[in-house]
Amino acid sequence: MQLRTLLASVLLSCQVLQAADHDIVIYGGTCSAIIAAVQAKKMGKTVVVVSPDKHLGGLSSGGLGFTDTGNKAVIGGLSRDFYHRIWLHYDQDSAWVQQKKSEYGGKGQGTPAMDGENRTMWIFEPHVAEQVFEDYVKEFGLEVVRDEWLDRAKGVKKDGDKITSITTLSGKTYSGKMFIDATYEGDLMAAAGVDYHVGREATSVYDEKWNGIQVGVLHHRHHFGAVKEPISAYKVPGDPKSGVLPRVSTEPAGEYGKGDKRVQAYCFRSCYTNDPSNRIPFPKPEGYDAGQYEILLRVLNAGWGEFFEKFDPIPNHKTDTNNHGPFSFDNIGYIYDYPEGSYEKRRQIIAEHRQYQQGLLWFVANDPRVPKKVQEELQTWGLPKDEFADNGNWSHQLYIREARRMVGSYVMTENELLKKRPTPDSVGMGSYGIDSHNIQRYITPEGNVQNEGDIGVSTKGPYEIAYGSLVPKKGQGSNLLVPVAMSASHIAYGSIRMEPVFMILGQSAATAAALAMDAGIPVQDLPYEQLKTQILKDGQILHFDGPTTLRGIDPKSLKGIVMDDSDAKVTGVWSESGAAKSFIGDGYSHDGNAKDGKCSLRFEPKLTKPGKYRLMLASTPNSNRASNAAVEVQYAG
Repeated sequence: MQLRTLLASVLLSCQVLQAADHDIVIYGGTCSAIIAAVQAKKMGKTVVVVSPDKHLGGLSSGGLGFTDTGNKAVIGGLSRDFYHRIWLHYDQDSAWVQQKKSEYGGKGQGTPAMDGENRTMWIFEPHVAEQVFEDYVKEFGLEVVRDEWLDRAKGVKKDGDKITSITTLSGKTYSGKMFIDATYEGDLMAAAGVDYHVGREATSVYDEKWNGIQVGVLHHRHHFGAVKEPISAYKVPGDPKSGVLPRVSTEPAGEYGKGDKRVQAYCFRSCYTNDPSNRIPFPKPEGYDAGQYEILLRVLNAGWGEFFEKFDPIPNHKTDTNNHGPFSFDNIGYIYDYPEGSYEKRRQIIAEHRQYQQGLLWFVANDPRVPKKVQEELQTWGLPKDEFADNGNWSHQLYIREARRMVGSYVMTENELLKKRPTPDSVGMGSYGIDSHNIQRYITPEGNVQNEGDIGVSTKGPYEIAYGSLVPKKGQGSNLLVPVAMSASHIAYGSIRMEPVFMILGQSAATAAALAMDAGIPVQDLPYEQLKTQILKDGQILHFDGPTTLRGIDPKSLKGIVMDDSDAKVTGVWSESGAAKSFIGDGYSHDGNAKDGKCSLRFEPKLTKPGKYRLMLASTPNSNRASNAAVEVQYAG
């Protein structure tokens, strides 16, 4: 009897091992993970998605419904299919519960003239996106195990440089021939011993201009230059002895261009509604402390009026709400420990972010010191009853803007994005501007509050992403691909890190995994032409010859010798923008309202013949432009 029981248990364990053996094992529950699984299935492979998340889709279903796209023409394949399915949903009258379809209009939709097979919609509600991912699971028969967390200490087994299996904290083991790490954090990659980086590289590491500490560089309007008067860092304005206000670092800001271990701020891309029939008042979070928002109170009372600037409208009277302004939903400086943190540490950071963000909403909606106009408007908003019902109507996904980034076979840098050097072996394209949110909030020598790290630089059109940025260096992981925590510098990742791009790279990673598996070769040795043929066959876009993102006046359309700011010799640290309604070329330069007179541009036109020339200077208008900028004209004699 004992022998029979023993044999039965041995047979049972063999069956469990057999059931857990797959061609491709994908770790993560992000949009990239699900798209990679669909592609693997389409290529005839057995695949399992081991997801630490209960809800699939990551940020795409977690509140980021106002999609950051850049040039939509370079979004193809399954990524485009996802947004087509979103369009199919909203093409039905039944999708419009709190709002008439005609009232919302065509916002976020592809060109109406396009046929039904190609129509897309880029703006959507969180639950709609999640349903699309669940539809993929059902339609393709995807095996998905949820709430399974990788044992990061001892859960990755390798044979040489080849991963053989992963084990989760619950004790379940998943063996496979190929592995894809589709987490925002790069947990599988790190546990497998692959090289990675956290924080900013110095500008010297990859010969970049925009990486490293950005003291003195102020982009967008996420800094205190957007406020009419300086904001003191002290509890009693101007008195250092009174103590420093909450959420201000007393650490030195660091030196311009140097590297550090700091990470750009996270927030929840939270969903609100102003429809009374679907609205729940903002809750007062446990542990609420009004003192945490003293800086915001000073900013509002200084006349700053952009609080609702990023309440971006999505269907059915809802928003995708993002950070905007000098003190907003980004929890600056509170996430440095997240990328490498234990699961428990990360949970604490996520809970603190929720408390901070909900506390900010409660503060503005209820504190009597807040300007009445702002308060009354926020009181018309609340959390939607029909979103995130199992999580207190609050998003289940924190916006992990960057965490670990692999240092792989090829590192994408700003030089590839800005087309200063060619990109080898394209497996997809990005086009969103280079975008980093603030990384620290420090005290200036004058005793005022300042944010640092915010960057916004145009890529001047779409760019290619190298296959080598999805795979580890040779010898570190011959059967691993990393489409999310991929190989890029901090500043390049600031553009690549968009959800449509993660889907593009997820599809390409799965394609490479299937082809390398069939050939029995390391992913690093996969012939690019073979990969390229399959990717193109599946509708991906690998190269773009269309018009650039030029939105301003074309310099070529102007008479005479025209020199744009991009043609000038530069002194000092300039910021780039394209936010104004009128400008020449791809954007314009400004000094971030620094008011220090240290920035200059020198234009040296090549004159074809001597004579008299009329010199004209055009600058982009804005309320904070200098009225006393010095202009010096030099000429022969």
